[in-house]
Amino acid sequence: MHVSVREVCIPSEPDSAYFLRVAWKGRGLESGFQLLLTDGQDAWRGDVSEASVCAEAEELEMQMERYVQDLHQALTDTTSSFSFNLTPSPPKHTSTLTLAYEKVQKDISFRLGSAVLKADPDPAEALREVLTHSLQRGNHLKEENQNLKEENLKMRGEHQRISAELKRYAGGKESLEAELYSRFVLVVNEKKAKIRILQEAVTHLHGFSSKEQKQQDAVKSADDEEEDEYGGSTDEEEQQEVKRTPPSTSSTHELDDSLKDITDVAPCRKRRFRHLGALGPRGEERKPPEFPDRKN
Repeated sequence: MHVSVREVCIPSEPDSAYFLRVAWKGRGLESGFQLLLTDGQDAWRGDVSEASVCAEAEELEMQMERYVQDLHQALTDTTSSFSFNLTPSPPKHTSTLTLAYEKVQKDISFRLGSAVLKADPDPAEALREVLTHSLQRGNHLKEENQNLKEENLKMRGEHQRISAELKRYAGGKESLEAELYSRFVLVVNEKKAKIRILQEAVTHLHGFSSKEQKQQDAVKSADDEEEDEYGGSTDEEEQQEVKRTPPSTSSTHELDDSLKDITDVAPCRKRRFRHLGALGPRGEERKPPEFPDRKN
């Protein structure tokens, strides 16, 4: 069972102090609840059924969920937006009371509901119940407060540990970045030096090639000048050109025609005639010998 105790102020009795104890079962107040009202001397009890709760919600034309929420705030929370009235006021020891609870909104109040309370024959027992619940509730809140303090200290220590770890990681990160940057600068400088050396080598090779080309051009121009100075070729060059030059085709045909007209005198002479086409020392064709005409 869920129990709640709160102080109730009655506008018609500003000098009196009342305490209201609410107890309910199940999910919430929509299933019904029990009320106990005491001023420290007398006590009154009453029950509110589930049907009464539904009837009040229908009369106010409110959704059940919204109505139960407002009802729970009025009976359990100490807020200034709700007020209570007792009828009759002031109550008598043997009388029956009607406790009405209202909601105040923008200077306008409307009644959420009411409960009929009957005088309790043993008000001391009712007061003991209120005090017992109050003490239990106080102890429970004290334990929760202690647990929250311990949890807070634990979280604070964890926060300090995490902060120290973060500072250590941040310092390590900065040192690592500095080391990596120094290594990067060293590698870049080495690459620049290698590139500079390669560029100088390429420049040197280009210069050497240009110098060698100039020397070759100078030698070639000197050979051309020397050839122009002599103005022709030597005898040896002419002989070599003659040897490389094949005999003329037309001269060969003419020699064959002349040999056909010569009478076959002797075999040795035929053999001799076969070599008549040989060239002379200077590449001139040797003329065939002239023979007298056979008719003469």
